[in-house]
Amino acid sequence: MKILIIGGNGTVGKTVVSHFKEKNEILIAGRTNGDVNVDIADSSSIKSMFDDIGKVDAIICIAGEAKWADFNELTEDDYYIGLKSKLMGQVNLVRIGQNYLNSNGSITLSTGILADDPVVKTTSAAMVNGGIHSFVQAVALEIENGIRVNVVSSGMVEDAYDKYKDYFPGHNPIPMKKVINGYVRSVNGKGNGEIIRIYD
Repeated sequence: MKILIIGGNGTVGKTVVSHFKEKNEILIAGRTNGDVNVDIADSSSIKSMFDDIGKVDAIICIAGEAKWADFNELTEDDYYIGLKSKLMGQVNLVRIGQNYLNSNGSITLSTGILADDPVVKTTSAAMVNGGIHSFVQAVALEIENGIRVNVVSSGMVEDAYDKYKDYFPGHNPIPMKKVINGYVRSVNGKGNGEIIRIYD
């Protein structure tokens, strides 16, 4: 398969790329480096990326940002960071990307445990993750051409444990192998509209 991985140079992205490149042709998209550049917060950038690479068999997004801060410190503009990047960025990848997928292709989005089990400073991020979960379940009812749309929602991955452990007291870090299997299930399985939860 020809697989586009947006965010393939990140903590989780590198591991997912390493797995899929063994048997597939991989294209990595990133804001500043990769086989092609894209800013998912800009729909015209998404369209240009797909025009450059043409048809693919699968799209995986492991990208998107949201502001972490105390609720009383978050401004309206702070919320728009997550809404424009992680939420609408991934929505637009589905909206636009469906036209560049071969028949029976798949789109895999990414969220995280905050949708179901938020911690402090994550009001914006949790809201965005929950919105993506609802979007995936709804769009699966209508998307055409045999395309499947799923989302992988992971807990704190072990490779990011040292950086984020203070935010997630008592959470067990998720082994990267488990995280990879979430993306494998989405791409190689037959599920559609699934929230693939990988929690402790």
